[in-house]
Amino acid sequence: MSADIKRSVSLYSYQDEYYDGKLDLEGCLRETSKAGAAGVELLAEEMIKQFPNPILTEEFRQKWNGWLEKYSLTPTCYDAFLENRIYDNRTLSLGEQVEMMCRDLKLASLLGFTSLRTLVSTPLDVIEGSLAYAEKVGVRIGLEVHAPFSLNSTWAEGYMDLIRRSGSKYFGFIPDMGIFCKKVPDVVADKWRRQGAREDCIKLVNDAYEERVSKGFVKIEYDLDLGRANMNYRNANGLSDLTQKLEAMGAGPADLGYLNASYTYSWSDPQDLIDNIENIVHVHAKTYHTTKEYVETAVAIPEVVSALKKAGYQGYLSTEYEGGESLRDAFDVDGIEQVRRHQEAMRRAIEG
Repeated sequence: MSADIKRSVSLYSYQDEYYDGKLDLEGCLRETSKAGAAGVELLAEEMIKQFPNPILTEEFRQKWNGWLEKYSLTPTCYDAFLENRIYDNRTLSLGEQVEMMCRDLKLASLLGFTSLRTLVSTPLDVIEGSLAYAEKVGVRIGLEVHAPFSLNSTWAEGYMDLIRRSGSKYFGFIPDMGIFCKKVPDVVADKWRRQGAREDCIKLVNDAYEERVSKGFVKIEYDLDLGRANMNYRNANGLSDLTQKLEAMGAGPADLGYLNASYTYSWSDPQDLIDNIENIVHVHAKTYHTTKEYVETAVAIPEVVSALKKAGYQGYLSTEYEGGESLRDAFDVDGIEQVRRHQEAMRRAIEG
């Protein structure tokens, strides 16, 4: 099957403009269209005031559908947050969590979305308990595969087993392209430089990262305790040894901060996408910094797009700009321009 790769924008990308009042929800949709995207990914809890009440009204849905028509946009993915710790004294019961998931599936359906992103921390039994309702409303649940997690790993195998056991077509994965970083994003290094990180320490961290890319990252192992799984993953990929080397060099807090930040990113072989293409619901096209020459400085866009083409991917790549987190301490964030550049970079890769 030949690929049909389309471009979308996650409104997460415009969070600074939204927070600063430069864009409202309609403005975010307008900029998405101006950037050349055909689809939109929504974080309703972030951008719909008094969530979830307005979505339940015909008035809001008519306004939403009018905007989509006006800007020629298709709803691609609804980003949900399973808030299972809304009480100080307890975690929500399984039944309460399933109820919350089903609420979000309903909201997604009401707004015309056919897929829903759920976070990597979502318990397996919550997803399983929601599958029947997902099928009823026609919305596929996609588990975000965010760095340091990866496909073709023991962590993913438990979720793959659910797909096999249930036979459901309403659960799969949403890979985040932050798992395809060839380098630590340059804006991250620049941030830690501003905080005092030394060039020799930055070089040590960068060289170690590129060596892990060359040799292959040790993948994260399945563990119900995600914090423990993450720390074991970091140490398996050299964190403890690198910490000792930096300390021997007289490294300061900023140097160690950059080292720990570097483990927020990872590299997976794009073959993972080909191996799992039948279970990929949507793709988060993470971006940290796209240059004026339309080059993403960390994420291997051409290699990822090439793998998706080879696999015959039928779906959207949704720009998710996250570089602002490394700029706010010193600069104004321009999510609008970064989205525009990234959309062009993806267009070139898709059409090239």
